[in-house]
Amino acid sequence: MTTQPADAFVFFGATGDLAAKKILPALLSLVRRGRLAVPIVGVAKEDWDRARFLGHARDALERQGALDEAAFQRLASLVGYIGGDYRDRATFEALRAALGAAQRPLYYLAIPPSMFEPVLAGLSAAGCTAGARVVVEKPFGRDLASARELGARLAPIFPEAAVFRIDHYLGKEPVQNIFYTRFANAIFEPIWNRDHIAAVQITMAEEFGVEGRGAFYEEAGAVRDVLQNHLLAMVAHLAMDPPSGSSVEALRDEATRLLRAVRPLDPADAVRGQFRGYREERGVAPDSRVETFVAVRLFIDSWRWAGVPFLIRAGKRLPVTSTTVTVDFKRPPRETFGEAVPVSSNHLRLRLSPEVLIALGVRVKVPSERMEGKDVELVVCQNEGDALAPYERLIGDALAGDQTLFGTQARVEEQWRIVEPLLRAGTPPALYEPGSWGPPAAGALVPPGTSWHDPRASERERCGPDRAQAGDAGPGANTP
Repeated sequence: MTTQPADAFVFFGATGDLAAKKILPALLSLVRRGRLAVPIVGVAKEDWDRARFLGHARDALERQGALDEAAFQRLASLVGYIGGDYRDRATFEALRAALGAAQRPLYYLAIPPSMFEPVLAGLSAAGCTAGARVVVEKPFGRDLASARELGARLAPIFPEAAVFRIDHYLGKEPVQNIFYTRFANAIFEPIWNRDHIAAVQITMAEEFGVEGRGAFYEEAGAVRDVLQNHLLAMVAHLAMDPPSGSSVEALRDEATRLLRAVRPLDPADAVRGQFRGYREERGVAPDSRVETFVAVRLFIDSWRWAGVPFLIRAGKRLPVTSTTVTVDFKRPPRETFGEAVPVSSNHLRLRLSPEVLIALGVRVKVPSERMEGKDVELVVCQNEGDALAPYERLIGDALAGDQTLFGTQARVEEQWRIVEPLLRAGTPPALYEPGSWGPPAAGALVPPGTSWHDPRASERERCGPDRAQAGDAGPGANTP
């Protein structure tokens, strides 16, 4: 695997939306922290000179409130720009000249997948690929066949160790905290299995809609946009066995091994929905069958997880914006005190947004003469502080040659294999009202006697300087 740091950074699509909103702020922050000091070359189809591109970059950073003048001057001193057609050999000859003596450039393809092939061909023909590595932005195909086709295009030019498949969600500090919390604390491993866990729920809720990106969403939908990548990556972090070592390969191989054990999703274990009003969005077909909500029940065929349902739901125009994982532990074999105790009384809750929170749900005695109790949560709130933004972290790792947070071709193919049956399902999505929790049919996916956990937090649960460290358990109040 490539371990030497890159000695140049080239990003194609330098004048595009992704570059303006994510890549340029990440580069500025890396420069500010002293983590980036190599030549940077922006490549795009616009026939601009360097001065105009730097003006564009300054404007983009100012609009986001991210401009640090001193850091920008240092960034500007590193930046060059090449304007040209991606199908024109001259564009890549100019790039070869701009790279000069660089031996280990990092190429970031912030371009539509349809442009990958001409860019890869141009880089190869111009002799720009020896010793290089490449960052590929999701989506990694639209289904299993196209994912394999993309892998086949990359393989002759960039070996697997030089390919960095970026999913910004894996760069988020709270997502990494799932993995860390599991394996940094020995108390979880003895009970992290089918003998003690009844079910696992993941909710990724967004209060907003498609935000003017209807045309994009028509090509994606909730399955492709978040289930196939972000949410299955979270399942891997939650369910994988401890890696056999601390190497990058050990960590990534264990995640892939877990995904291989996940059954392909049965359409009978899935509910797709579309919020009322989606078809009126700009860029959306008037008869669109694209889902803005998906809920699934998946199973992992391993000794550790056999029979444990992993319940996942994600959608737009839901009651709140929040991402929460709740692990429901089984109740004792018998209720010693004869109480009617909620099934979800004992749980571990990991809230990833809007703030990072870890809560352990337990049952404690109510002060009285009787032996009766109530559900409470022991809560730890965590402020991310000066945590690296996802793109900053991931671009910095790619520059350093660290593939830990990047997907492999094998993992990508397994993720597509799992969701492929849903992509072929011909049933139209059920309509749901904006502000609701999606189609009512999603409630039938959870085990009998239970319901989806409501990720909404009361004011008491919010992280703050005066919050209590224990209180009535939030997830006990499940959604209807």
